[in-house]
Amino acid sequence: MQLLTVQEIVAATGGVWWNPAKEFPPVSSISTDSRKTESGCLFVPLAGEKFDGHNYIGAAFAGGAAGVLCSKLPSNLRSDKFYIKVADTRLALKDLAFHYRKKFDIPFVQVTGSVGKTTTKDMIAAVLSAKYRVLKTPENFNNDVGVPLTLFQLEPGIQAAVIETGMNHLGEIRYLGEMVRPDIAVISNIGDAHIEFLGSREGILKAKSEIFECLKPGGTAVLNGDDALLDTLNLPFETVRCGQSEHCGVRVTDIADRGINGITCTVTTKKGAYGLNIPAPGEHMVYPAAIAVAIGEKLGLDREEIVRGVGSYEPTGSRMHVISFPDGRTILDDCYNANPQSVTAALEILAKTECGKKIAVLGDMGELGGLTEQAHYNMGALAAMLGIDQIFAVGEKAERIAQGAAQGGGTVQYFTTKEEALPFIRTQFKEDTAMLIKASHAMRFGWLVEQLSEEK
Repeated sequence: MQLLTVQEIVAATGGVWWNPAKEFPPVSSISTDSRKTESGCLFVPLAGEKFDGHNYIGAAFAGGAAGVLCSKLPSNLRSDKFYIKVADTRLALKDLAFHYRKKFDIPFVQVTGSVGKTTTKDMIAAVLSAKYRVLKTPENFNNDVGVPLTLFQLEPGIQAAVIETGMNHLGEIRYLGEMVRPDIAVISNIGDAHIEFLGSREGILKAKSEIFECLKPGGTAVLNGDDALLDTLNLPFETVRCGQSEHCGVRVTDIADRGINGITCTVTTKKGAYGLNIPAPGEHMVYPAAIAVAIGEKLGLDREEIVRGVGSYEPTGSRMHVISFPDGRTILDDCYNANPQSVTAALEILAKTECGKKIAVLGDMGELGGLTEQAHYNMGALAAMLGIDQIFAVGEKAERIAQGAAQGGGTVQYFTTKEEALPFIRTQFKEDTAMLIKASHAMRFGWLVEQLSEEK
């Protein structure tokens, strides 16, 4: 992070420096977590329904913080620390992040979508990294706190930034876009994730389309061209559609699915054709790859750089992470999150995996509103239809998965908790077996992966 003076922070946030002095050095980092402060850090305490970071200002100072951006002052002020008072620390963090972002005259790519945001972000970053030094959103830092903290990681030498933005309510993508101000805006697709809060896919489309409100003049929109709702958008920007449909300007053909070993395909643009080797399973991977090709071309990469960048892709966290064991056992760790579209894709990958036995461990999917019961039932029925040998349904909502699987003729066991299910899962995880583990993040199915992985 570049240094920020106290005066600069005051001006950017519209705050009041409560104990002004000349001797305070510039700030060298910013933290919203009192446990992660360091010397020269600015601490920004945030408040929520069940917590108030202002209670930890003392702890932040003990960790080395030089000053605090706060909406309420402590009863005792330290003369060796600075205090900037603002009306709302969340909004002040946003204002400061935008001020800092403006220091960097580089291309910014903002990514959103119902499914595959992180995969798309990682693929774009992998391609651009073949030519440029790239900042990308770490882990799942895609909300109103994570996005500004990501922007503060910009530093001299960074040549491009790929910023992931998530939401579950109207207004959130606009809020995040007002900090990012992208040159290129990407929507990976419109699915059912967060439909509980937005009412319909049309509501989700409206929320995701807020990304275009902050797109710079002369900017470019890059869309999944096979998504029916995205196809209804008529935007006043250069628009590039990526997919398998004939109308797509960046078109995917010649797809060959190699199971857990990945995908090969051809992506054709106005400039030429790219033969790609995507080192991640699932035909859905052709979409982030095609989007990354479009952006790579837009930002000046040549053929060799784009092909090499796609080939260097690595997934973040538990997103179809393939874990192989010496005796032919394989875990498909895809338990970071789940919705009907991503579960369908994961089950199809499992079904195509060459092995002696295929097992699906499926848990609750969240935020589906009125679709909840039918969506879970359908996932069980799909697993049975695809011929999955053994299905474990785990969680309160997953009882409907079990019902759908049983109705479809599948072999299924139902458990209310993952702890209850683990001993039975262990007995089935034998040699030459592929096991998919998939549920919404709240189910914490990573614990199952850890337990099974200890038995290598």
